[in-house]
Amino acid sequence: MIAAGIGIAFGLIYGWVINPIQYTDITPDILREDYRADYVLMVAEAHQSDHDAETAARRLAILGSDSPALIVASTLDYANNNDFTQNEIMLLQGLLTAMQTYQPQGATAP
Repeated sequence: MIAAGIGIAFGLIYGWVINPIQYTDITPDILREDYRADYVLMVAEAHQSDHDAETAARRLAILGSDSPALIVASTLDYANNNDFTQNEIMLLQGLLTAMQTYQPQGATAP
């Protein structure tokens, strides 16, 4: 039992202190929900100043395979439930409207 305890303690010290995992070249789609919300809010702020839906959609695309409108809608729900300011919610609503009406270049309406 003593040897097992020492082995577990050494393993934890080695894994957490001596040689911890270092993440490199990871994709943003694994961000925690609060960090994802911050990223989408930054995209909304950039969109508010440049009004470029194409760029906003490309920036949102790195967060996963969901549509840009769905990503913004889920972020807007998160913002409403987590005390975001009215200004931030308005920015997200503006981005959501832009993403709902966004047509990729070269796409034609049915």
